[in-house]
Amino acid sequence: MSTSTEPVRERTPIARVVGASLVGTTVEWYDFFLYGVAASVVFGDLFFPKGEELTGTLLSFATFAVGFFARPIGGVVFGHFGDRIGRKNLLVLSLLMMGVATFAIGLLPTYAQVGALAPILLTVLRLIQGFALGGEWGGAVLIVSEHGDPARRGFWASWPQAGAPAGQLIANGVLAGLAAFQSDAAFNSWGWRIPFLLSAVLVLVGLWVRLRIEESPLFQQARAKQEPSEKIPFVEVITKYPREILTAMGARMAENVSYYIFTIVIATYAKDHLGLGKSFALNAVLIAAAIHFCAIPLWGALSDRVGRKPVYLFGAAGVGIWGFVFIAFVDTKNFALATLAVTVGLVLHGAMYGPQASFFTELFGTRVRYSGVSVGYQLASIVAGGLAPFIAVALLKAYDSGYAISVYVAVCSVISLIAVVSYGETSKRDLAQV
Repeated sequence: MSTSTEPVRERTPIARVVGASLVGTTVEWYDFFLYGVAASVVFGDLFFPKGEELTGTLLSFATFAVGFFARPIGGVVFGHFGDRIGRKNLLVLSLLMMGVATFAIGLLPTYAQVGALAPILLTVLRLIQGFALGGEWGGAVLIVSEHGDPARRGFWASWPQAGAPAGQLIANGVLAGLAAFQSDAAFNSWGWRIPFLLSAVLVLVGLWVRLRIEESPLFQQARAKQEPSEKIPFVEVITKYPREILTAMGARMAENVSYYIFTIVIATYAKDHLGLGKSFALNAVLIAAAIHFCAIPLWGALSDRVGRKPVYLFGAAGVGIWGFVFIAFVDTKNFALATLAVTVGLVLHGAMYGPQASFFTELFGTRVRYSGVSVGYQLASIVAGGLAPFIAVALLKAYDSGYAISVYVAVCSVISLIAVVSYGETSKRDLAQV
């Protein structure tokens, strides 16, 4: 299909738009992942009654999952207003909400101080985090996709995706640094709070960058040409694009589950199952995240050349197989092999995550695109990423073997393979004509 009708007018240079999206998504994912890492190493002890260690971790991961249940709600609300009034203002609001919630977590009292109120407050703030992130992802990838050159859409749209490993890198780096230079007692007492409080600085930087970009020209053009729809965008998207929503959800399964296994569950697995220190998994993920950050745009660029489907299918099949090697390498308790396990896993994950932004963008029309990508992406996060740590730890507790987790990843891989294979190639679609 020809791409000649896509708008070429850009109020903001594409490099600045990409930079603004990348900085914003980095801050948002830093906040979101910081909670996940903290949940795996400290929250179980601090915010829940004392008991068996894995039980405390399960309760902690349950609050982690709560954030994922809030994400579709955030996607619907932000998508509604993003499709009606534009992408930019909603991106600023999502970043501000996430920053305030994360900063507040750093000030929370523990279970020993206020009892049951502690996990309740933690859960409420996690809900706010999830709600904010539910609106963030769709707006960030759309404002880049709708600004950029159609021939390089996969490359440009992959940069906001790189905000995930960048946020993970910063979150793990700060926590690993504190764990290395503090005693366990000091870290559990007050050191864990520092990364959450630092979020305020990162949010101010992100807001400054985002306020300097203009609205998506494709959205402006579509709004000028079309009469406002009487339908609510969410209703329109689920009635007009049901297959596309299911495709996005299915494609997310292997991508989302494998990511949280490789980056979050490994901390619990190494600490509680293998008896290793906190720094073992944190440092392994730290190194792997740096390589992951570089791999994502490369996979995005490759999808511009060979299509979204071949790259995505390679990644989905790869993580399904690598999940077994991953556990075998980590079980050796050798840091080099564990780091290799995480690194290869995340590079394969990048083959899905890199082209994912452009792939999902190309599924929906401009009038409901914010709602479409947000709903498809975030609904899957409930059953995929949100439950992944909880299911993985429950499997570990039930079977006392990491290979039960590998089977879980493999099943999710099959679901994603079926979803992507059953849908056509989208890389040549004209966003103005979808």
